[in-house]
Amino acid sequence: MCCALPTGCSGIQASLPPAMLLRKSSRVLDSPCSSNSSLGQPQGTWTSSSPSVAQGDAEMGSLPASGAPAVPDLSSSEDGGGSDSGSDFEDTLWKGGKRGTRTPLSRTLTAKRPRKDASRDGDSLAERNPEPSNLFEVVRLAKSAMESVVDDWLESYKQNKEAGFLELVNFFIRSCGCKGVVTPEMFRKQQNSEIIQQLTEQFDEDSAEYPLVLTTQPWRKFQAGFCELVTVLVRRCQYSIVYDEYLMDTLISLLTGLSDSQVRAFRHTSTLAAMKLMTALVRVALGVSLHKDNNQRQYEAERSKGPSRRATDKLEALLEKRRELQEQQEEIENMMNAIFKGVFVHRYRDLVPEIRAICIEEMGNWMQSYSASFLTDSYLKYIGWTLHDKQREVRLKCLKALQGLYRSRELAARMELFTSRFKGRMVSMVLDKEPDVGVEAIKLLTLILQNMEEMLTDEDCEAVYPVVYASNRALAAAAGEFLYKKQFDLDWEAGKEKGRRGGSRDFFRLLLAFFIESELHEHAAYLVDSLWNCAAPLLKDWDGLTHLLLEESPEEGWGDQQENALIEILVSSMRQATEGKPPVGRGPGKKVLSARERKAQEDDREKLTQYLIPLLPQLLAKFSADAEKVALLLAAPRYFNLSLYSKSACSPPPPSQELSHLCPAPPYPLSPQYLEQLLAQLREVVEKHTGQEVLEAAARALYVLCNPEFTFYSRVDLARSRLVDTLADKFQQEVSELLQASYLDEDEVYSMAATLKRISILHNAHDLTPWQLYEPCSLLLQRAVDTGEVPKQVVIPTMTCLHFGILWELARVSGTVPAQKELLALKRKVASFCSLCQSCLTDVDSSVQEQAFVLLSDLLLVFSPQLARGEREALELLVYRPEVALQSQLAGFLMDHVFNHAELVGSDEEDSEGKIQRLHQRRNLLAGFCKLIIYNVLELSAASDVFKHYAKFYKDYGDIIKETLSRARQIDRDEWARTLLLSLQQLLTELLLQQGPDAVYGKAFLEIRDLARRFSLFFGLHQLHNRQALVALHKAGIKFAFQEPAPSGSELGPLNLPFLEVLSEFSPRLLRPDKKLLLSYLEQTCQARLSPQQRGKLWNSLVTYRRSLRSLDDLGSDASRIAAPRPRRRPRSTAKRQRLDGEGQMPDAAASARK
Repeated sequence: MCCALPTGCSGIQASLPPAMLLRKSSRVLDSPCSSNSSLGQPQGTWTSSSPSVAQGDAEMGSLPASGAPAVPDLSSSEDGGGSDSGSDFEDTLWKGGKRGTRTPLSRTLTAKRPRKDASRDGDSLAERNPEPSNLFEVVRLAKSAMESVVDDWLESYKQNKEAGFLELVNFFIRSCGCKGVVTPEMFRKQQNSEIIQQLTEQFDEDSAEYPLVLTTQPWRKFQAGFCELVTVLVRRCQYSIVYDEYLMDTLISLLTGLSDSQVRAFRHTSTLAAMKLMTALVRVALGVSLHKDNNQRQYEAERSKGPSRRATDKLEALLEKRRELQEQQEEIENMMNAIFKGVFVHRYRDLVPEIRAICIEEMGNWMQSYSASFLTDSYLKYIGWTLHDKQREVRLKCLKALQGLYRSRELAARMELFTSRFKGRMVSMVLDKEPDVGVEAIKLLTLILQNMEEMLTDEDCEAVYPVVYASNRALAAAAGEFLYKKQFDLDWEAGKEKGRRGGSRDFFRLLLAFFIESELHEHAAYLVDSLWNCAAPLLKDWDGLTHLLLEESPEEGWGDQQENALIEILVSSMRQATEGKPPVGRGPGKKVLSARERKAQEDDREKLTQYLIPLLPQLLAKFSADAEKVALLLAAPRYFNLSLYSKSACSPPPPSQELSHLCPAPPYPLSPQYLEQLLAQLREVVEKHTGQEVLEAAARALYVLCNPEFTFYSRVDLARSRLVDTLADKFQQEVSELLQASYLDEDEVYSMAATLKRISILHNAHDLTPWQLYEPCSLLLQRAVDTGEVPKQVVIPTMTCLHFGILWELARVSGTVPAQKELLALKRKVASFCSLCQSCLTDVDSSVQEQAFVLLSDLLLVFSPQLARGEREALELLVYRPEVALQSQLAGFLMDHVFNHAELVGSDEEDSEGKIQRLHQRRNLLAGFCKLIIYNVLELSAASDVFKHYAKFYKDYGDIIKETLSRARQIDRDEWARTLLLSLQQLLTELLLQQGPDAVYGKAFLEIRDLARRFSLFFGLHQLHNRQALVALHKAGIKFAFQEPAPSGSELGPLNLPFLEVLSEFSPRLLRPDKKLLLSYLEQTCQARLSPQQRGKLWNSLVTYRRSLRSLDDLGSDASRIAAPRPRRRPRSTAKRQRLDGEGQMPDAAASARK
């Protein structure tokens, strides 16, 4: 709480006694004042220093814009409550003159409740305590229309003002969660400050909850009803009761006092009520202003008539009405002025973010509803300052309030000075740490771009453009809309005048220029996804895209880079239209589509198929020599409606009205020759290229077409068979020559490597077993192992072919009831292949070793004991369990290739990409080994070779090792704990062997302790479950520490004794009884393993471990705390007193966080 009260706060706090001011509960009381911890200081905005809470009344006078109605500025005042002036911004506002002064209502409302003579009718009703819950329960239950509820209350208020007003007051008090009641006697005899003090004392300090912070459905309805009640109340009273000088004045006075309370519930609820009251009054003021304008027009029209036609009585009536409206306007303005200066000016910087958000949100409503009075720079500055707020929800309210203003071109034109002052902050919020704030900031800049385009410089726009590649989809889509409206919208509209093809060309030329300049050429899918919401019709102009690509001599030729980018955009738009899924890493993985969305996707699939089926062979033929372009184009069949290939001649449906100007129906029917042309191009691609990506794309495309459900399957299967026949014949001839030759010609090696690479990639997607390639591949690999003369370019695809051959054979026997003979033959193949791969682990070439390791890891996992589970008992014969020698070799390979790698040097881009690629390869190797452990292929103890590198290689492999640790714990906690211990023992033993006993004083020993500390974190949760494993770990660790006797004549103790320091890192996870047990076990071990002369020595390791086992004695945390936690102690009802002095202190961080 604030110990020194600001002078600008209203009289409620000034009148409270010290005991009340100091009253504090850790749950319900906090400071009504804000601090820099909750609201960031505006930097570079329009004052040299941000406003202080003590600055209560701001001098914010300014002349209305030219042409605006001549309405008084509600913020103009001469009372000396402080000022927010002093900025260079406001200096420009006062040069135009100053308004006449008037006595503000706030001076009398905030300090003391006015004493009006209420009607004394029905004194017996007023003498009784009112029913405080009547109105509250009606609103909470929400069973009646709010208009009828307000009408019923108005009837009771007209009968007895005091009783009716008390019912409304107690409704607000009850809405704060306070069970106190304002009685008629309190109301007549006590000041507002005394009433609030008494209610504060009755407040339940044991609960921090009150209706406005509850989130269940009934209370959310109540919150909406609460706001609606205030709004309807003012609307129903706007012609009479609002001017009775009793209801509004007294209510505003009470709400102002409550809003300065140190009780958060009072402050929050009253601020919401006051702001909603202000919003309703703004609407009334707007209505009065419109009536005044109408009255003025009628008066001028009547006075302009000639003397004979002029009605004097009517003129007098209009003048009288004008005076009445002027008085009403002044009264409403006084009320709004009192709320603004008594509540808003203090609460917009409140400690509680919800309160700050309410103030800003309602101010935005005032500016939109009554812009003539509120859309001035003296009010806008509050929103500008609050853009720097540290809480997400407050910044969001600021941005949404500004969006409502910039959405109107007329209102935006009056905000030029504000925009120039705060544009920098709005642009910087694009990169806000909260993505939803960034989204709203971009939407705001888009509105500024639409209605005040000259205000945004190229530098401002360039801060938004890169966000189209952001991983957050909403943020990227907002940036995509901004980019579209800035770069493409006007040009596209202009291009349409030149014709459909000309407009399309202009759009794609601009899009390509942006895509290439962004230098993120591998992210076309992200760019298309970002632009999809606003530019989908353009991006789905597949006819225009393909014609651009097929042009032989365009007016301005496309370069190779432009063609690549254009093909990427084409394929990405096809994927987006037919699948509707965001790219990898952006947005949710799966989305349940509605029937309408599925229908739209099917329509798009149909259209693009109609356009692309005839043109895809032409595109492949044109770019056949470029592997990168061909690989991209071969992804197209995945997005086709392939059933159209079955229709020999069908005319495409007319395009939808939305795309009629973009994608007219193609002039050609679909012909069977298009499929033949595509298959011919696929064959040519496979025979011409040897690149991994393009061959994989061709294999996938052929796989998509080879679907037995299609009527054209026989034609595709025939084409595939002819292609494989050619490759198999060539391979058989080349392998026969190679096995017989004593010298390998370079051209022959290249030819065989290319053929094997094509076969191995096709074998991945297609079953090539009928071509009997396994035996020659097996002989070739055996030759390589025996002689070492076969080049790696041949060995690697040979191993891959054998691997896929085994998997296809397994798939075949799994789908039927296999014969024993088939299973035995397959088992022999598996054993033979694993033996050959094991031999390749020692090959001189590292790429051969890595390929052998990957294939072994996969095959051992497939043929693990999991293979025979479920309904596959017949495959039990195929289960393959690696021998100990193979397990050791796999672990050794891991040490050499994963945990002992040489970092790539160099800082240029190519080297950086190489490092990333190598890191991915090593991570794949490690993941393959860890899967063998998790799925029980290797013994759990083999994981020690991985676990002991957890800390040292945390940056590269931390996520993989951590997941393996968690999974291994689920398999067997005891064995897992022994494996952790084994890892630490191995590290200490290696350290002592390499550096000797003095190594325990070096950095390496501290790293072992750090690793033990990290391991201990895995025992933190479920202590009772881990209890047995943890105790066993300690006992085994104690045995290890005393296992090696001390060298004769040495003063250092047993050789492994420093291990007790490592073991002490696990002691905090022990329960108190277990600590006592282990302490006793430690003493017994010392007695048994140490000589009488050694027992009295105080070795540091032994002392450290003993202390760790005794630490909980002082802390008093034992097993009972885990088994049966104690109930939380209730907070004291009387708050601690703090010293009052001139230098007040804000509440501590912990107390503030609870608010």
